[in-house]
Amino acid sequence: MLTSSMELPELAKQFVMRTLFADQPIPETLVAAWVKSEHQKHYIGSLNRLKGLRIWKEASGRIPNRLEMNAIFRSNLKIALCGGGNPWIGSGDQPEKDKHARDITFLDKYSMERWEAVLHFMTGYTSTEEGAAVSQDVVKVLVLSGLMKCETPGNSPIISPAGFQFLLMDTASQVWYFMLQYLETVEGRDMDLVECLSFLFQISFATLGKDYSTEGMSESQLKFLQHLREFGLVFQRKRKSRRYYPTRLAINLASAGIGSTSVTNTDEKGFIVVETNYRLYAYTSSSLQVALVGLFSEILCRFPNLCVAVLTRDSVQQALSSGISAEQILHFLRTRAHPEMLKKNPIIPPTISDQIRLWELERSRMKFTEGVLYNQFLSQADFETLKKYAEDLGVLMWANSSKRVIVVSRSGHDDVKRFWKRQKQNT
Repeated sequence: MLTSSMELPELAKQFVMRTLFADQPIPETLVAAWVKSEHQKHYIGSLNRLKGLRIWKEASGRIPNRLEMNAIFRSNLKIALCGGGNPWIGSGDQPEKDKHARDITFLDKYSMERWEAVLHFMTGYTSTEEGAAVSQDVVKVLVLSGLMKCETPGNSPIISPAGFQFLLMDTASQVWYFMLQYLETVEGRDMDLVECLSFLFQISFATLGKDYSTEGMSESQLKFLQHLREFGLVFQRKRKSRRYYPTRLAINLASAGIGSTSVTNTDEKGFIVVETNYRLYAYTSSSLQVALVGLFSEILCRFPNLCVAVLTRDSVQQALSSGISAEQILHFLRTRAHPEMLKKNPIIPPTISDQIRLWELERSRMKFTEGVLYNQFLSQADFETLKKYAEDLGVLMWANSSKRVIVVSRSGHDDVKRFWKRQKQNT
């Protein structure tokens, strides 16, 4: 019920607190009397939300229009507010102070290095200088979620159009989406989904910079902890260490899911200059951003805080062949445009945007449409009969009278097939 309470409007939360300790069902007219007549719209919305989340329900009995709270929700909320129940995992105090304590600066640096290693892998960046190699668990999630695809069995996966769009998101939204995809694979790893979800929500309410104990964690949760460590959501000095530190990526996870302030890398925006001669200047020291630029341009040279690239037909065509669209490339350039570029209208020179779209159109000269072939007609009359039926039905894609060949659309195949069977039975 944790997420349910987060989704409630302020007025609905007031209703919950007012009725939490009421043992009898509450008349709906009484609840309505708590709200002024000019705020009836908010009252109805809050009431519907409480009913929709099944926190409140219609009470059974002879007296109509009475409301009662979900018994499980009531019991657990009372425990949470009154300090009862079992403590959350890792909430107990550590027996001794951590001799290898980590501060917030270290945790932020560590989490971004681990997370950017995942993003580096998606772009095909292979330098061992920056970012650790990703595990097969990460690769599996990236492929199953459609963020990467394997063109041929045995080869390394490459980024997909969805993956490129994923790289355009802010960091918190990326982590939220990735964790949703990861949780889809949990049961296939012989892990308990409920235990993993419970642990994930618990650490999202942890205190940044504080260490927590692994004592009392189940096998599923300990395994889950190691995966979170790979993603950069927690820091654990050694795999068998009895304490861990949730990072900002994990703590901000709940806020990312409900649309609150997200974590962003300040180096992600306002660093690209595009000139009419197809030169592209990226004022960034981030290898990840350089790798992203390299997905659709040819890198000419790189300095500590500047990368010079050029947009060519071959480089853009290579990106298009990977499934990245012209609009995605232009969106990337617009959203990462340098402040000086933002003063121009349009932001991207028309000669550049038009040429990128033209290069995309070069690949669209042929359009593939699935269809069904009909041939080997015994007579010209049979051919003409079927052709006319398909034409009248609007499913004829192509026909050749001299060779007696007809192609109909996949959607119209069943109707044409049934018609042809009836024709043969009647002759």
